[in-house]
Order: sequence, then structure tokens, then C-alpha cells
Amino acid sequence: MRTLAIAALQTTPVPYDTEATWTRFADQVRATRELFPHVRLVTVPELLLAAEGPLLGPAPAGWTEQVATTAPGPVTDRLCALAVETGLWLVPGSVFERAEDGRVFNTALAISPEGEIVARYRKVFPWQPYEKATPGTGFTVFDIPDVGRVGLAICYDGSFPETVRQLAWLGAEVVIQPTLTTTRDREMELVCARANAWTNQVYVVNVNAADPAGVGQSTVVDPEGTVRQQAGHGEEVLVAGLDLDAVTRVRRYGSAGINRPWTQLARYGSTIELPMYGGTFRTPDWLKDDDAG
Repeated sequence: MRTLAIAALQTTPVPYDTEATWTRFADQVRATRELFPHVRLVTVPELLLAAEGPLLGPAPAGWTEQVATTAPGPVTDRLCALAVETGLWLVPGSVFERAEDGRVFNTALAISPEGEIVARYRKVFPWQPYEKATPGTGFTVFDIPDVGRVGLAICYDGSFPETVRQLAWLGAEVVIQPTLTTTRDREMELVCARANAWTNQVYVVNVNAADPAGVGQSTVVDPEGTVRQQAGHGEEVLVAGLDLDAVTRVRRYGSAGINRPWTQLARYGSTIELPMYGGTFRTPDWLKDDDAG
């Protein structure tokens, strides 16, 4: 059985204090390792290590520029060392990443237990017009050996169906979605998390910041669109054992034993004109020929 045990830490930064936030984060990761030794991957909310403050501020002038970091760089060096120390996969929310050309991206990272940056995803859909980060241009997946493939998304990305559809097309069986939502549209995000999981037959792990940094309600949704866990508003840890063989089962036999959208797309998707994308659907490599029958 292919099982990925994850811990989603619904937590908060120390506003505008990156050093105190790092200490708090690292201590929480170590505590998670101690309390739940079966956990293999830990994830936290969006921009946690950037120590973002309340939505209405006031924020220090030029805060994003102050905390933007290169990747690799000092922040990722610390993350890699923590991953080696704890033996965990880390998806540490996201950071403001400064590219070589000076542009700043909202970037999610995946760090292996060997201390390697195995994936870097730049948020394709920043929360515009409020978020000033430069949009990314592509989607990212990474493999956990002998377990499965994981996709990365960040917060508002989940409001665009193309995001999780593309990640699933790339073979993702789990989508980890660090989030920083402080507003009343959280209810709509939870609807999107279920819809994205069900229509793409993947797990969605959406981890939001706790009150007062966010409104919480982190969630784990299975590939049939069923909410497995949902947090309240305060600090909380969601620990879940994700059965990735369930993704294979659901895709083969259908959500609720009925609906098989990937099989249907494989069967005749290439004949469907998609003028919005200037082409047709192309069957992903992971779908076998007999799945299209």
C-alpha cells in the first residue's frame, strides 16, 4: 500500500519578525516529528516564513522587498538543514523569492529529507490586484520515491480549474496548497478544494493560517471529493494518512464507483475542440491504453 502520512500545521507567524517566526516554525516541525513519528511530510501556510502581518496592516514600508530571498539562499539553507535533522519532507508554505533579474515571486518549495530542493513552484495566479508578486508561468510536480507524485499550488491558484487539472495531468496524486486567507471568501475556497479533488480524482491538502493571521479551516479532501478532515479557526494540526492507491482505484472504477472523468477524456478527448486553449485534449502519459477503452 502506498501511504503518505502528512501533517498540515495550521499555525501563525510572529508578524514582521522573521527570526522569531523561524524559531517558532522549526520548533513546531520538531515537535511534530516527536509526536507523530509516522509522518513523512510537513506543510504549513502560505508565506509563513515571510512573517506577513494582518491584512489591514500597517505593514513596514517595503516589507516584501526586505524579506525576499534567493532560492537557494539563506532561508533554503536553513530549511534543508531542518529537513536533514528531522528526516522529513518539507513543503514550508511559500516564500517571497527574488529571481536573478530582480523580480519577486511567491514561491512554494519542496525539500527532501536529504536536504535537497526538489521542487520550486512560482504562484501562477497571485491574488490580484492585491498581491504584487510576479505571476509564475508553469506548474510543478515532484516525486516521493516508492510513494507517489505530488503537485504544488498556492492559495488563489485553487480558484482556477486549470491549476489542479494541469497538476493531475502531470501525474499528481496529491496537491498540497499552502494558503493565507483572511477574508470571507474562505467558504468558496473550501468549495473549490472539494471540486478540484473530485473532478481530478486527487487528494487536496489545503493548509490555511490560523486566527488571527488567517481564518483557518484547513482541509484534507480525498479523491472522491469527501472532506476527510477540516480544522477550526485556531492553531491546529491535521495529521492524515493518504492512501495513494485510492487514487488509482478511484480513477479506474470511478468516484463513488461511478464517475471516471479521466477515462472518458482518454477515450475521445482528442476529438474535442478547445478554442480557449487553441487545441484539443491530449491524453496524459500515465493513462494506459486500456484506460481509454
